[in-house]
Amino acid sequence: MKLSNILGLNARTQLYTYRYNSRRSKNIADSKIQTARVLRTAGVANPKIYKKFRRAEDIYDFDWESLPDKFALKPSRGLGGEGIIVVKKRLKNGNWLTTQKKRISVDDLKLHTSDILEGAYSMGNIPDVAFIQEYVGRHKVFRRWAYRGTPDIRIIVFNKIPVLAMLRLPTRQSGGRANLHQGAIGVGMDIGTGTTTRAIWGGEQIVFKPDTKYKLRGIKVPMWNRILDTAVRASIASGLGYCGVDMVLHPDKGPMVLELNAQPGLQIQLANGVGLKRRLERVDELEVRDSEHGVAIAKALFTSHALPQRFEEVIKIKAVEEIRIKSSEGKKKKVTAKIDTGAWSSAIDKKFAKALGILTKDKILWYKDKLSSLGKESRPVIPVILWLGGKKIKTNMTVADRKLLRYDVLIGRIDLGGFLVSPEIDKKDLVKAKW
Repeated sequence: MKLSNILGLNARTQLYTYRYNSRRSKNIADSKIQTARVLRTAGVANPKIYKKFRRAEDIYDFDWESLPDKFALKPSRGLGGEGIIVVKKRLKNGNWLTTQKKRISVDDLKLHTSDILEGAYSMGNIPDVAFIQEYVGRHKVFRRWAYRGTPDIRIIVFNKIPVLAMLRLPTRQSGGRANLHQGAIGVGMDIGTGTTTRAIWGGEQIVFKPDTKYKLRGIKVPMWNRILDTAVRASIASGLGYCGVDMVLHPDKGPMVLELNAQPGLQIQLANGVGLKRRLERVDELEVRDSEHGVAIAKALFTSHALPQRFEEVIKIKAVEEIRIKSSEGKKKKVTAKIDTGAWSSAIDKKFAKALGILTKDKILWYKDKLSSLGKESRPVIPVILWLGGKKIKTNMTVADRKLLRYDVLIGRIDLGGFLVSPEIDKKDLVKAKW
């Protein structure tokens, strides 16, 4: 990770938090209750709130025995996971058992709620509101890696685009809490696939879950597209241009938003080994239509090309190859393409892309400025699915006017991983010049 790509605390605050987050949106993020209300109105999934406590009288008027067997008691404006009690089981004597294996009674809950109202866990110790929320259990995919508590996923969203993600795994040291400062594990994630890449614990990089041989790299998080889409819709609903979205994966209901953070911590950079600064700059001025478009851009820009894959034989191809491209109707169109190891990205002819039906306004990811003999022009970038040498490739291609060039498609180095390119050209693959 280059130092020049790291986003520092001052840069985060001055360049992003103040600039892209209004006072209203920050107030929403500071209150879990306001966050839940805004998300519910926007149709973004979040755990149900059973009861709110605003005054001391509410504590004594409430029928505590009516609570479900599993729930979470939280402060609305708490920090760092402090003041949260998560109950996972009701005991036969009427008491409850927490995820930390502590036994608590109704009186314990009342006392803790009173502390919350007095501001024991809030920012600046100002009076707060307590609430009881639906319990979200641990999804089975995390059972091997998470200790007792429920893991969560932090996603940094900027300009409606997910730019960085981290899985936080509770440990014995964190007491079952998914909080890095309390001892949880931070695991970096590939935005494109939802697969874990590397991990940190206590500020140090680790390979295995502590005291086990369970690798932390290669964990595949299910429903990843829904997770990304939900995170973006949460940022849109709150009005936060730059934020951290904390989410959980409900075993039955899928992705849910726990809370929003207008000033997300920066340890996510260490977990991923990737600096935020460079990624934020790449998407700063892009025009994003909606959450679906934002997710498509994120997957196009930030998918890792270094994830572990099963061994495959190198495919030998020539400088000119017949490929197949998927049209908007799902048909595979044959076309002869130039294999250019001197170019980084791939390109497709504008007229040919239109004929395939893949160059439409809703399919354009972004525009790329290009200097040519005609001056500076903005060229659209679109997602393309093609088959080269029997291998399926999902890529992004720049759309250009190639009517004076021999080939309608050019394949650049970014799409040639696993191929061995020969400079030879079969005569049958030669295409006559168009002029």
